[in-house]
Amino acid sequence: MLQQDLKTCGADVRWVKPEGIHLTLKFLGEVKDKDVDRIVEILEGTCKEYSTFHLEINRIGTFPGKRSPRVLWVGISGDETLAALKRKIDDRMSSLGFEKEERPFSPHLTLGRFKSSAGKEAMMQRVDSLKDSSVGKIEVTSISLMRSDLGPAGATYTKIGEFLLNK
Repeated sequence: MLQQDLKTCGADVRWVKPEGIHLTLKFLGEVKDKDVDRIVEILEGTCKEYSTFHLEINRIGTFPGKRSPRVLWVGISGDETLAALKRKIDDRMSSLGFEKEERPFSPHLTLGRFKSSAGKEAMMQRVDSLKDSSVGKIEVTSISLMRSDLGPAGATYTKIGEFLLNK
């Protein structure tokens, strides 16, 4: 596993638990109970318009950059389907009053967050050696609506719904 390999660098990183690693297509923030049913309808309808597709998990890096890294991530690439699906969800959620994302879409999976600069140099060397590596491919067959609750140990995720893409 990539996380296991990176942990050997000894950097002061709070690692995301494997079950918490996810790709965010649209962050909604606080959602009123009355809006949940409409959000579910939008996601069900949108997913029916798209077929399953494959993504490659590759490229490792940090946000905002190497000099002052805060987030350690692995990138995602594939065909245009992911970006199109994200745009469609963003457009349709705006009809409920959720703001459209202005930043360019940078699909990634967060692996960990730096707690301090301890071990940063060793981690940056390892990241540089892996920066163009491929971790693997996945087939995307559904998307999920998740609720996150922040606590002292990090976020706890609860699945509200799962929406299948066409086969």
